[in-house]
Amino acid sequence: MIKLPSEKIGSFYLGAQYDVNASKRLEIPVNYDARDLTTHAVCVGMTGSGKTGLCVGLLEEAAMDKVPAIVIDPKGDMTNLLLQFENLSAEQFKPWLNEEDANRKGLTLDAYAQTMAKKWEDGLKDWGQSKERIRTLKSSVEYTIYTPGSSAGIPINILGSFKAPKLVFDEYAEEIRERILGTVGALLGMIGNAEDPSRSKEGILLTNLFEYYWSKNEDLDITKLIMGIQSPPMSKLGVFDMETFYPEKERFKLAMDFNALIASPSFKNWLEGEDLDIDRIYFTEDGKPRHSIFYIAHLSESERMFFVTLLLNTLVSWIRRQSGTSSLRSLLYFDEIFGYFPPTANPPSKKPLLTILKQARAYGVGAVLVTQNPVDIDYKGLSNAGTWFIGKLQTERDKMRVADGLKGALSESGKSSNIDFDTLISALDSRVFLMHNVHEDAPVLFNTRWVMSYLHGPMTRPQIKALMDGKKSMDLKVTYSKVNETNQTQQSSPPQSMPVSIDPSIDQRFLAVWKSAIEAGMGADEEKKIQYQPKVLALAKVRFYDSRREVDHVEEFSLLSSSPDEFGRVDWNNSMPISNWQQSVLNVPDHPDNIEVQFEDIPESLNTSKELNRVEDEFSDWLYGTKRFEVLEHKKLKLSRKEDESVSAFLMRVETASKELRDEKIDALEERFDKKIESIHDKIRKEERDLAEAEAEKRDRRNDELINAATKIFGAVFGGRRSRSLSSVTSKRRMTRRANEKIAESEEELVELEHDLNDLKEDLHTKIEEIKSQYEELSMQVSKVEIKPRRADVKVDKVMLVWTPYWVSGSKRTLALG
Repeated sequence: MIKLPSEKIGSFYLGAQYDVNASKRLEIPVNYDARDLTTHAVCVGMTGSGKTGLCVGLLEEAAMDKVPAIVIDPKGDMTNLLLQFENLSAEQFKPWLNEEDANRKGLTLDAYAQTMAKKWEDGLKDWGQSKERIRTLKSSVEYTIYTPGSSAGIPINILGSFKAPKLVFDEYAEEIRERILGTVGALLGMIGNAEDPSRSKEGILLTNLFEYYWSKNEDLDITKLIMGIQSPPMSKLGVFDMETFYPEKERFKLAMDFNALIASPSFKNWLEGEDLDIDRIYFTEDGKPRHSIFYIAHLSESERMFFVTLLLNTLVSWIRRQSGTSSLRSLLYFDEIFGYFPPTANPPSKKPLLTILKQARAYGVGAVLVTQNPVDIDYKGLSNAGTWFIGKLQTERDKMRVADGLKGALSESGKSSNIDFDTLISALDSRVFLMHNVHEDAPVLFNTRWVMSYLHGPMTRPQIKALMDGKKSMDLKVTYSKVNETNQTQQSSPPQSMPVSIDPSIDQRFLAVWKSAIEAGMGADEEKKIQYQPKVLALAKVRFYDSRREVDHVEEFSLLSSSPDEFGRVDWNNSMPISNWQQSVLNVPDHPDNIEVQFEDIPESLNTSKELNRVEDEFSDWLYGTKRFEVLEHKKLKLSRKEDESVSAFLMRVETASKELRDEKIDALEERFDKKIESIHDKIRKEERDLAEAEAEKRDRRNDELINAATKIFGAVFGGRRSRSLSSVTSKRRMTRRANEKIAESEEELVELEHDLNDLKEDLHTKIEEIKSQYEELSMQVSKVEIKPRRADVKVDKVMLVWTPYWVSGSKRTLALG
């Protein structure tokens, strides 16, 4: 049994060294420095090589280090990461076992579950792992399965991928155009068009449409794209006018192809769910790291290419907005890159993958690319990868291609090796991998550890649905708040059929009406009428400014409230926000002509411009006294949330800054301890030399005594003069005794030095754990700061009298906003 190595920050426990000649595991743990993943990793192995176990183990270690990850899962294997049974009980395993497998083993399902639970517990124990480690893993990150084009897991709304990237176009024009080209190529693939998007008429038109809107920082959606195809906003493409380059009749066919795509019932699943927001994919709203698994096994080839390209392009744009770091900020894990990264062809997914391999390391984003098809992969592109995990391969051709790729990576890193990789790769067994890391002096053969997640195999959509049902976000229901429908303090005369005459200087408007009373919750056969009630609509802007925190935020308010009471007071606290008020507020009423209409009287507190001015002043005072702009900040790290930064993005920035400080402190600590440890090793080596010399001296003395004894016997038998005096014999014995004493002293000293070495290592581990706790606590020290507006930064634009419609039927009264 292997002893679990110390849980060290940024050190991934992958397995134990392996003796390929003896075909056995050595009791020497193999740990991998997480920061080495910023130079990316490649994992190659045939089916049955143990590749999934290795990669699941690596992702488990990343989770325990609280490193967020995007996991692209074309086959469904990586969904097993959610099968973490902390109790290791038969009840937890049973729902995930196949009754046919139990029957083949001659067992009932219950007995088979007991057997599997015992197997997993024994396997973990053999690798020094406990149930507590599973609990730690399970609580470290949030696991989410996304299912684009399906509602089995969390669906993805692809329209978010057509939003203008949060980058200055002129500054990042080349990068944005790369993203556009990839997106257009993926879109054309969805309608069965395999033409090169940079050369085909369809591709050129679409790329120009994207650039036209994105350069103006305008978002796109499918509808706007289709309308743009039919009526392009540009009159020329190149030197030709639009009609010459791409006639309207041909453009109409392209528009129809996209319209048929979105009209398909199955495509509706692509327009529901969460946006492709990398901040939310990497972190939950409360800042907990997330491992987001994108299950795409159910999609067609064109759909997979479409989605993977959108995801990778979105990730590239996100990476370019991050600050540089040497710590591992996040991971991209791609479980099978075959078809997405070929050696000669250029599918839409290849360009963003190359960009990630070349540029992401500077931002602390590591990529792990996996394949079981090692022949048709662009090894020249993979030469940027710093770590190679090579498992058992099936054919000689596979071995040759992988060995060539590895040699290319060595050449790229400026290193060379005399190791016969061909022979070494041929000798690999299942679950045994060759790890070549450019950051280490020599490659390592290792046996992968037992994983904590149950390896069930590829999951089906019903199984994913069962896993994710409890985690799906609740649908948000947008409702209108009812504003003071019963105003007991306001006395009014019977309603009139026309609004009463008021001061002409008062701005008088009408809120739009729902045309259907049935939509308002009333039956079609009920007698109904519309009753207008006078209310106040106030419009304002408030600027929140704080130079130290780099905050300069302007917030707009459009609030609808009941009329002032008899003292001129308005209850702004219970007012209702009106979004897009310009579309909802009309100059004339829009109620149906064939319906009874009544207007309530205007209270005296609202019937003159002077009263309306009082309302304006009171609104300004209320905004100044109550409105605050909340800013998240970390005082010790001197970080504040930026205006266009999501909460999860800010928390990720805090986490990264904390990790950088943590890594610096641990590096400095280890450097100090390394000197002390090396000093003890020097003493041990010296003492071992002294011990060896003392043992050699003892042997020499022993040999002298034996020779002396033999001489005495010879002299006694054959006669002759004694060759040595009594004092000489005594001296020899004294020297033998001294040699024995030296041996005892050296052995005692070695025991003490080993004890000192173990104490020093234990002290190092304790101090590292203290630093870990200190910086985990530091990353949580985010506080909210309220920024108050200056009096001069509260600007009331307008206060209007607005007639607000209600549907009335008998005793039922319902707000009738359109």
